[in-house]
Amino acid sequence: MRITDTSANKVADLQNNDQSLEQAKATSTRGANGAANLAQTPQNSPMQNTQMRRVPAGSEDLVAARNGMDIRSTGAFAKLATGTWRAAAPVALPDGQADKAYDGKFIGAGAKAYPTNTPLSDIPAVRPNNGTPSNGETIIYVNGINTEKSGQANSMQAIANRTGSNVVGIHNSTEGMLKDLAQSLGDKADLGNNPAVNSVANAVYNEIKAGRQVHLMGHSQGGLILSRALTDVKNRLMIEGGMSRSQAENTLKNVKVETFGAAAGSYPDGPKYIHYVNRADPVPVLFGLGAFKGLFNGDRSAGKDAKVVRFTQFSDVHDFNNTYLNRRQPF
Repeated sequence: MRITDTSANKVADLQNNDQSLEQAKATSTRGANGAANLAQTPQNSPMQNTQMRRVPAGSEDLVAARNGMDIRSTGAFAKLATGTWRAAAPVALPDGQADKAYDGKFIGAGAKAYPTNTPLSDIPAVRPNNGTPSNGETIIYVNGINTEKSGQANSMQAIANRTGSNVVGIHNSTEGMLKDLAQSLGDKADLGNNPAVNSVANAVYNEIKAGRQVHLMGHSQGGLILSRALTDVKNRLMIEGGMSRSQAENTLKNVKVETFGAAAGSYPDGPKYIHYVNRADPVPVLFGLGAFKGLFNGDRSAGKDAKVVRFTQFSDVHDFNNTYLNRRQPF
């Protein structure tokens, strides 16, 4: 028999009802407070508290990483008319400055100069404009003495048309023949600071550490700059990277180097080299690899397994575009 109306049961029911009422009040209070707090808390936009990893210009696959910044205010990205965000193009340095202002800077299409911290892949490269099929490769070109960035840009276009490669420059600025020659002597002795050397060394080091191949070209003092920069890279791989000499040289096999009438007489082992020497050109004859192969050690100082192409032309003996580049072989 079920008893439902005893005094004891009534008391128990009243106690249970009181507890349920208190729980309902507490829940209601928490809900009200939560709503009030929510109303007082600023609501972040979906893009708030995120920063976008920089990606090559033109890519719309922007990857977010939480770090408390809104990338829309950093200037590294631009909003398209469609409302989507993409990586902004690198900002070129102002034109019209003294050539020294562009020393060691990247040079891209239209002779535009870019800061040295710009990722190589972001520089708008010079591309073939004569119908030569593009091979998808990028060449970094360093000019010789007494050449302003507009002259370097002309040579970059000639390289692109000759090779089918995209071309980015690292500018070796000019302050006139005498100062340029004095700087070259410093480069020969590995003395003094040369911004172009630093830029080449940093670019090569960053690229090979990222597992990418590098293709370099240098004319006159530009070849000397490559020699000095590659020596710095090799030392850096051994000192900072903890590599042995053989390991550093093996890593540098990812670097291809072409020099034309260069003023350097030696190059570090590791990279793949091809050097062009006009026997009528006093620059490589007196300061570089010489008019003839060495009697005892051949061209050993040209870098291990290097190829040296010697020829004789008595007109425009040191000209890059019309003398040296025309002799270039596929590499």
